[in-house]
Amino acid sequence: MSIWNTTSDFILLGLFNHTGAHLFFFMMVLTIAFSSLVGNALMILLIHQDARLHTPMYFLLSQPSLMDMMLISTVVPKMAADYLTGQKSISPAGCGLQIFFFMSLGGGECFLLAAISYDRYVAVCHPLRYPILMSWQLCLRMTVGSWFLGAADGLMQAAATLSFPFCDAREINHFFCEAPTLVRLACADTVVFEYVMYICCVLMLLVPFSLILISYSLILAAVLEMCSREAHKKAFATCSSHLCVVGLFYGTAIFIYMRPKSYRSANHDKIVSVFYTIFTPVFNPVIHSLRNSEVKEALRKCMSQCATLSHD
Repeated sequence: MSIWNTTSDFILLGLFNHTGAHLFFFMMVLTIAFSSLVGNALMILLIHQDARLHTPMYFLLSQPSLMDMMLISTVVPKMAADYLTGQKSISPAGCGLQIFFFMSLGGGECFLLAAISYDRYVAVCHPLRYPILMSWQLCLRMTVGSWFLGAADGLMQAAATLSFPFCDAREINHFFCEAPTLVRLACADTVVFEYVMYICCVLMLLVPFSLILISYSLILAAVLEMCSREAHKKAFATCSSHLCVVGLFYGTAIFIYMRPKSYRSANHDKIVSVFYTIFTPVFNPVIHSLRNSEVKEALRKCMSQCATLSHD
């Protein structure tokens, strides 16, 4: 195979063809993506508008919502435009930007979920010391640190992936540029890069996930020692929604990035990628709103204000 230069465009094969069934699935994906954008935007709006939600916990919860909105905006518009116009090419710069934003947002969310688990640990196990152990200063540091670490990982992976020479086979069997899929097209030995990328994924996924497991183990131990049934109920309500989000996010991410190469399939990767780039973000606001009385109360207040304005 001949090597082509970095000015040549890639071709994204996409997720759907133009059959009736695939058109239906395409519309369903667009509907879910739009619902996710609206739900996460509403979550951010409620946290911003309601003074009772101006706490470190809700500020941390607003960050994954912002990241999910950015992730959908990175992937879905290009996928939809490619399907509707048939123009499936993407420049190396565009591909690099998709990799950068995708890895930055995914990596940042890993650390944010760990920060949220620490917040829950302090709230359940040390409620009287919460203002000290979970101060606004610490909250902002954890937030900025999560964004910074995610961006550093995204920049490194995008630059390293596009540094390889690529062959004539420019077709990417995916609906967006993802580093593991793009590396398969490289006309060079990528073993060292894949090993380093695997180590990065272990650090970005397993280290925060281990911290989350430790936090919830301590929370569970504290809850079991509580005598009050009402305290049990409140503690589980506080933590169960976050555990649902953690399970969805880490389950799909580990499946994609930590499987042995021999077990990988392009079609399986595409399906799982749809799940964690489009489906999982819609669950975040739904889970937090349904399991959280303060968010539900803020939503009711917002809807009543809107109804009052419409009557006026």
